Amino acid sequence: MTYVIAQPCVDVKDRACVDECPVDCIYEGKRTLYIHPEECVDCGACEPVCPTEAIFYEDDLPEEWSDYYRANTDFFELKGLGSPGGASSVGATGYDDPMIEKLPAREE
Repeated sequence: MTYVIAQPCVDVKDRACVDECPVDCIYEGKRTLYIHPEECVDCGACEPVCPTEAIFYEDDLPEEWSDYYRANTDFFELKGLGSPGGASSVGATGYDDPMIEKLPAREE
């Protein structure tokens, strides 16, 4: 099981979750953040600090955002990122899952 970052993070990327994650498994895309499903240890530290309430335990992901599980998983295979073992060594990737790329920009 893993945690998933859903739609409320798109175009926000607050990063409070990144600072809280003890295993450095939250990676930065162009418009949103992604939790690596194989690196996440299910500690839940990220969930309560998210100001947009975008982080859900996999089984608690609202149906309307169910495709974000796939997006969080596929993101790591898009450009051959795989499992690098830590987001801080990768930095911002500059790309997103195609589903995220197609979303309209969030209005201020």
